[in-house]
Amino acid sequence: MSPAPLATPTPRFALARLIAGQICLHACMAGMRMAAPLLALREGFSALAVGFLLALFALTQVFLALPAGRYVDRHGLKRPVALCVVAAFLGAGLALLFPRFEVLCLSALMTGGATGVASISLQRHVGRAAQGATELKKVFSWLAIGPAVSNFIGPLAAGLLIDHGGFRAAFLFLALLPLATWLWVRHTEELPPLVVQPGAATQQTLDLLREPLMRRLMLVNWLLSSCWDVHTFVVPVLGYERGFSASTIGAILGAFAIAATLVRVVMPVFAARVHEWVVVSAAMLITALLFVLYPFMVSAPAMGLCSVLLGLALGSVQPMIMSTLHQITPPARHGEALGLRLMAINASSVLMPLLFGTAGAVVGVSVVFWSVGLAVGAGARPAWLLRPALPAAPP
Repeated sequence: MSPAPLATPTPRFALARLIAGQICLHACMAGMRMAAPLLALREGFSALAVGFLLALFALTQVFLALPAGRYVDRHGLKRPVALCVVAAFLGAGLALLFPRFEVLCLSALMTGGATGVASISLQRHVGRAAQGATELKKVFSWLAIGPAVSNFIGPLAAGLLIDHGGFRAAFLFLALLPLATWLWVRHTEELPPLVVQPGAATQQTLDLLREPLMRRLMLVNWLLSSCWDVHTFVVPVLGYERGFSASTIGAILGAFAIAATLVRVVMPVFAARVHEWVVVSAAMLITALLFVLYPFMVSAPAMGLCSVLLGLALGSVQPMIMSTLHQITPPARHGEALGLRLMAINASSVLMPLLFGTAGAVVGVSVVFWSVGLAVGAGARPAWLLRPALPAAPP
């Protein structure tokens, strides 16, 4: 089901303001995700405790995503974002005032949850403002650049401040970033509320999953999200086994992130010429092939090339997934559908590294790569079957 077109498309400057706001809030969480574990390690906590702390950044989003999606459907953009700004500010502020492990855990829950809820609000607003499939692909390509930029800015700024001013200076800076988010977002014009049909209030989330297209989309999204997780987990292990330095391993992972960002920058240019199901299916087949080849790459340049190609493939997917989701979901339930997607992604991010670690210890990390590659390759067929739901792009 296609979203009802609005009177005018989202102005470019308005979209830029939303992206800037997203970057500030997400950078707060990304910086906390780097600074909090470092502080915990400095205080003598174990690697297990640090792993638990990192899991908390995603855990809140697992439980908040669905109710937050329904809340966003009812209240639009500004009220949810304002609450997220307050939560993220308090989360980082508590770490500034009380830099202790238990407080850092609370900060992780608050900043992680705030970032997830705000992303649902922004994605729903941008999706509703777009007119047609081509514009959906364009705006979600631009919006997807925000997290990539913030994942660079947040940790880098926090690291520099820790080195030159200490952890409190870093937490102070991170606490101020959400306030900048509100400065960017507060002048955004709310979209007209949607008229809810009688009986819609009694609908359950499972009603969304009863639709075959939604089930296929969630399966494809989960498989592709697992590919991000397995790449982040396995590359350091393979690099360590091959004797690479930490900077070399970081460069390989950095090449992946840069490629994923660059492909999103150029995708708006080709939005009118590509179809969602074609891009997603091709990305899954390319990813499957690269996962088969990756363990055979024994040199750093070879692994770096695979990382770049994988970043280009996986980086192209999110805008297509988001565009498809907005076309197959009733407009009044866009927020709920986005929450369902976010819940699945974060549940995967919490559970899959544990599964990968166990499997890698038993059968080896190469088998993990090949198994996930086989699964994502098989998922290309459900991705292709999303085609009947999508209208042709306007000329």
